[in-house]
Amino acid sequence: MADRTPPLGVEELHALVASGEIDTVVLAFPDMQGRLQGKRFAARFFLDEVLRHGTEGCNYLLAVDTEMNTVDGYAMSSWDNGYGDFAMRPDLTTLRRVPWNAGTALVIADLAWNDGAPVVAAPRQILRRQLERLAEHGLTAQVGTELEFIVFKDTYEAAWDAGYRGLTPANQYNVDYSILGTGRVEPLLRRIRNEMAGAGLTVESAKGECNPGQHEIAFRYDEALVTCDQHAVYKTGAKEIAAQEGVSLTFMAKYNEREGNSCHIHLSLTDTDGRNAFAAPDGGMTDTMRHFLAGQLAALRDFSLLHAPNINSYKRFQPGSFAPTAVAWGHDNRTCALRVVGHGRSLRFENRLPGGDVNPHLAVAALVAAGLHGIEQKLDLPEPCTGNAYAAGLAHVPTTLREAAELWSASPLAAAAFGEDVVAHYRNMARVELDAFDAAVTDWELRRSFERL
Repeated sequence: MADRTPPLGVEELHALVASGEIDTVVLAFPDMQGRLQGKRFAARFFLDEVLRHGTEGCNYLLAVDTEMNTVDGYAMSSWDNGYGDFAMRPDLTTLRRVPWNAGTALVIADLAWNDGAPVVAAPRQILRRQLERLAEHGLTAQVGTELEFIVFKDTYEAAWDAGYRGLTPANQYNVDYSILGTGRVEPLLRRIRNEMAGAGLTVESAKGECNPGQHEIAFRYDEALVTCDQHAVYKTGAKEIAAQEGVSLTFMAKYNEREGNSCHIHLSLTDTDGRNAFAAPDGGMTDTMRHFLAGQLAALRDFSLLHAPNINSYKRFQPGSFAPTAVAWGHDNRTCALRVVGHGRSLRFENRLPGGDVNPHLAVAALVAAGLHGIEQKLDLPEPCTGNAYAAGLAHVPTTLREAAELWSASPLAAAAFGEDVVAHYRNMARVELDAFDAAVTDWELRRSFERL
């Protein structure tokens, strides 16, 4: 990765702490679910101790389910191993202010064991490893994520107490591209946009989406790790800002039977001269892009677990829903899983598989690993899908978490790209979710069965 100026420098942080403007520093890392986990430090203690030495966190943070329950099956963390610590080391290139929390700065941590070895199952490390492989080919990944959410007028506490049923969306109807519709929630959207800019993100736009209360705020693309880190900061910050405004928002992939929350991921490559390695001089695609895109098609089913990591994720994949069902690519074709867009310097592809619940570090690692498979094997790119991919009779993306986990577990591509330790770790994550869901009695079952069966 190229040298870059962090959103907030260490010397500037020293000055802000000395003046009393900053009194708290958050040190956090993205967990398996893509959430920021860590500690809040007194700013002076952070500068005196944590800045140089880092801190520790319980290694169960990469071995729990969504509800933070300790679960079995993880090699790196268990009762038998005593649930020890790993080291959290600040990555100072990520140091930034978080304007939505007064007097606060944030820095993202890398995870290491006590002997200094990286924690290979940590999402940030998984992405770093794939980017290092890509750099061996003289290439750098440029990534942008488009993350949708649904806003409700209820607080998070009220939503919890209501069992997340009967909530009031911020808009009553489809406000896709509607200026009036975004105007109804502009105070919230404006706060998120402006305060993310204050945290060092480059805001592009906000727009309404189809599901009542659904919106999207877009940010400028950047190098892959930077974009994924910013995605995690944004997702946490948007929830915190919503809570401060007395409302709630959700990024879950499929809140109801209407349109789900997507997270389309755009990716291009640059070479050592900073040129788009996808764009041929004649305006078409280079061999690099054709091989890289062919790799996406070859690995999409095997790597779907990293794009759609939860049971709920798979409920987005419905025909005619703008969420993909076919393993297909096309030029500006939104029915395909992979959509090629842009021209010249902006030529790129969009992966439409992930939902708002995706862990961006894992999904982008999957895209890079798939592309490298295509480049290294010089895979041929099939002809594009020019019509309705939903009805084209092509291979189907996995329809359940169980299917995706089985494909991931048995995949030679996954083992070769990520290593057996990573494959086993995320296979167990899927098993834990499936076991929990299989044991649950849902509202759907009660409604259909209580009286009538």
